[in-house]
Amino acid sequence: MDSNSFPSDRREFVRRSAACALGVALLPTLGQPSLAAAPVTTPSTKQRFYTAVKWGMIEHPGTVTEKFQLCKDLGYTGMELISPLEGFTIEDVLVASQTTGMPVHGVVDMKHWDIRLSSPDEQVRQEGVAHLRQALEDCHALGGFSVLLVPGKVDGAQETHDDVWARSIVGIKQVLDTASRLGVRILIENVWNGFCETPEQLRDYLDEIDSPWVAAYFDIGNVRKFSPSEDWIRVLGERIVKLDVKDWGDTEGFCKIGDGDVNWPEVRRALDEIQFSGWCTAEVEGGGAEELKDIQRRMTEVLDLG
Repeated sequence: MDSNSFPSDRREFVRRSAACALGVALLPTLGQPSLAAAPVTTPSTKQRFYTAVKWGMIEHPGTVTEKFQLCKDLGYTGMELISPLEGFTIEDVLVASQTTGMPVHGVVDMKHWDIRLSSPDEQVRQEGVAHLRQALEDCHALGGFSVLLVPGKVDGAQETHDDVWARSIVGIKQVLDTASRLGVRILIENVWNGFCETPEQLRDYLDEIDSPWVAAYFDIGNVRKFSPSEDWIRVLGERIVKLDVKDWGDTEGFCKIGDGDVNWPEVRRALDEIQFSGWCTAEVEGGGAEELKDIQRRMTEVLDLG
């Protein structure tokens, strides 16, 4: 594809990518009859959803490879790591991934809360940009394709909603060259940081950035405090690239997946409507093998992966 044909608009980028993937999927196998006349069917959620847990949830002792193997044995399909690297090296992860066949789908920028892109201090903001750029590099080296980012925090008169909006966009745009060079996307997570507490706000924030390399890492449970999760899914639509899976109840707060007020059948229906396909990573209290096994069971039930 030459430079003149590359889509400048994020939505056009997504549309073309999906069309290319579909085109490849429909190519007949060499030496086999063409399937062009076969009826088109919608893949099940089991075929479209891939599961993982946050790295910090894995409290099982052992090497990186042993932790990868544990997650595989429990039914997870991939791993999400952290940046900066802590307690492991890139080589450790590459060996673990190759040995177990478990891919790393992305990393979490672990500095985004303390060293914020929305800080009133310019030096702190630039440190945040440097950490984000390093997270993109780390993710690429580990074989992943996304960095989870919290863009800032509404924190008083010097860090208002407008400040978080404007300052974080400036910082993110400084690393888009790295993201596009490496093929790693920056995915904004919705959290309890006082920022974008309606789906329309988050939609408009992403649209203002207007880059194919920036999209949403949608946390299903975090938004239930504000409004139904399925409403957010329908408003954000194709902007959602990955899901964090947790539950929340009006009386108990955060709770085990499936025990809260998230309307999981309606969430699944909304995900079907936007044709979501991708990684679903649990972000709940972790533990050893038994706890991680129960989390996988609960994810399987609420997302209908059985």
